[in-house]
Amino acid sequence: MDYRSTDSEIVAYWDKPDHLSGEVTYLATLTKPNGDKETHTVTRTHCEFEGLSPDSQYRLEVSSAEGEVLGDLSARTSKKKHRIDITKEPYFAVPDGKTLNTAKIQKALDDCGPGDCVYIPAGTFLTGALDIHSNLEIYLEEGALLQGTSNPEDYEPLILSRFEGIERQCYRSLLNLGTLDHNSGFNCENVVIRGKGKVYGGGFELAKKEAAEEEVRIREFLATLGDKIKEYENPTTPAFRVRGRLINMSNCKNIWLHGLDMGFGPAWNIHFIYSDGIVTDACTVRSGGVWNGDGWDPDSSENCTLFNCVFFTEDDCVAIKSGKNPEGNIVNRPSRNIKVFDCETKFGHGLCIGSEMSGGVEDVKIWDCKMGPTWSGIEIKATRKRGGFVKNISVRDTIASHLMVHTVGFNDDGEGAKHPPVLSGFEFKDMYLLGRLLNNNNGAMEWNVCPAVEVIGFEDPGYEASNIRFERITMENEEKTAASVRADIYRDNLPGSVVLRNCKGVSFSDVSSVPATRMYMDQEK
Repeated sequence: MDYRSTDSEIVAYWDKPDHLSGEVTYLATLTKPNGDKETHTVTRTHCEFEGLSPDSQYRLEVSSAEGEVLGDLSARTSKKKHRIDITKEPYFAVPDGKTLNTAKIQKALDDCGPGDCVYIPAGTFLTGALDIHSNLEIYLEEGALLQGTSNPEDYEPLILSRFEGIERQCYRSLLNLGTLDHNSGFNCENVVIRGKGKVYGGGFELAKKEAAEEEVRIREFLATLGDKIKEYENPTTPAFRVRGRLINMSNCKNIWLHGLDMGFGPAWNIHFIYSDGIVTDACTVRSGGVWNGDGWDPDSSENCTLFNCVFFTEDDCVAIKSGKNPEGNIVNRPSRNIKVFDCETKFGHGLCIGSEMSGGVEDVKIWDCKMGPTWSGIEIKATRKRGGFVKNISVRDTIASHLMVHTVGFNDDGEGAKHPPVLSGFEFKDMYLLGRLLNNNNGAMEWNVCPAVEVIGFEDPGYEASNIRFERITMENEEKTAASVRADIYRDNLPGSVVLRNCKGVSFSDVSSVPATRMYMDQEK
């Protein structure tokens, strides 16, 4: 059990007990300093208490409806902070959506101490890249929009970052926290970015402009690639790797993103590298029209939590990464202890691990999520070159379009590792799989039938996908879709409930097939 707090609210969250499944009723009780109790009845593993006193000690207890105590802790609200209004003297930021406010907002951020809070009132504040230091809080009022420009020069100079698993110079992001260094510790800590407002980037217009500038800079390198360009996702990939993100966190610790509507970065939106304790909750993430518009990407990071968020993304809603061969193997920093729960996808590629996972991914828990209207569903993916491992993954009480543990061939540039990745130790329980995916076909949303479960490991002996357990799985079946397990068979577009290849130690228990429904069929982007 854990919590995050402001001067007037406490957000508590806890793990779903292993012995409970389906919809569970919890009683979350807050004991106030005067002994009064406030109890909320919830069916999700989080609860928010508001209207509290600053700088005060509270007691939290969570129990099941049957009275079983599931967790308890002491929680303290923060002290009341001095408000730094960016529209007031000496900053005078202009909320007209036209005036460039970068320097004005940056001064407010620089002036913000541990006892202050940068306040962004209603209005549209146009800005370029902003730098955020430790022990800083930002609050966006309802109606406030922090809008990134679409001009690459507003995100210069370039900084060291990591994109698609490779450390390199990239444009700065709209919000920048920390300095990247895989050999050192944390250099940005204890930041809160919250409120009821919006943080939007320059979108694909900015992405194309940044890539065009990069294409000029690397023209000679591109000319030397020859046929090796085929190893990239597409010929434009090298230039597009220079893009910044919406929020970039490097070597950060204890960062809380809460309550915001965020999106439309030129690439990924919330990206954190070599970080620890990143918590994101009650947020909406959007990236319609942005190629590579991932939502929430832990990258060689630990002890990170995502809950109660909604995604409308053009690419992966969540993508857990840890570097790319060969550099990712050398840096060798895994992503581990990642928790995702109570989240919903309205559209996106789903919840993915990889394909950049050369430093390893382990101990990921996912529960009570709705990932139906997605293209990839729940996906664990790697190329043979990656090396590294993915292990100890648990997904439960989740709706998904389909489920894949498989090898992929895209984004495969770079020198290969000595051995293929190890994909082992996965548990999937109490899941409902649609057996169809939602494809964005040039802006038109189309449902396509697909296998509900696909497990395809590597052909190399000892590197099969292994030790995978499916328990209490319900799969929808379109007409003409086989209800039986298809072992050692895989052809493109072959409808089948389960496809297995190059795997061992795969078990199925209490698996059922039901007729197809219209669940999510009318889903809009």
